[in-house]
Amino acid sequence: MKIEASELTNANVVPLADSGVAAIHAGDVTFDLSAVKAVDSAAIALLLTWQRAAQTIGKRIVMKGCPPGLMSLAKLYGVDELLAVHPHDT
Repeated sequence: MKIEASELTNANVVPLADSGVAAIHAGDVTFDLSAVKAVDSAAIALLLTWQRAAQTIGKRIVMKGCPPGLMSLAKLYGVDELLAVHPHDT
């Protein structure tokens, strides 16, 4: 699923959570975040929500094109190992 939002923040994660969970239940567990430029801690909560949804169907999410800020937050919160995130250049 390509995320078209330029930011993942408290202001927009609820509808993104819902659409991501729907995509996961439809079998799409790869998320392209290359359009995302700004994040806050709500982005980590969003990724964890998606990961939990994927686990309910025996899958794991894959994040591609993650902005550096998201990578830093995932590491800061100690969830970088839990989430399969890949930076912009992969």
